[in-house]
Amino acid sequence: MTKFAQVLDSADDLAIEDQESLVEVLQRRLAEHRRAELVAAVKSARREFKTGRLRPATPAQIVKRLFA
Repeated sequence: MTKFAQVLDSADDLAIEDQESLVEVLQRRLAEHRRAELVAAVKSARREFKTGRLRPATPAQIVKRLFA
């Protein structure tokens, strides 16, 4: 059995209220993780901009480059 399956089985053994609490905790942790990833990406982009590796661009320019 995989670790993920074990976690799901363990969650099934919890009372409904505890399962709801678990979901809330996991959602908060995911949001914090995503926020930390975004902060890291912004810091990296700012470093690249300061060193001249990135140039300012409008959203239209970015989209045009994506689909070019």
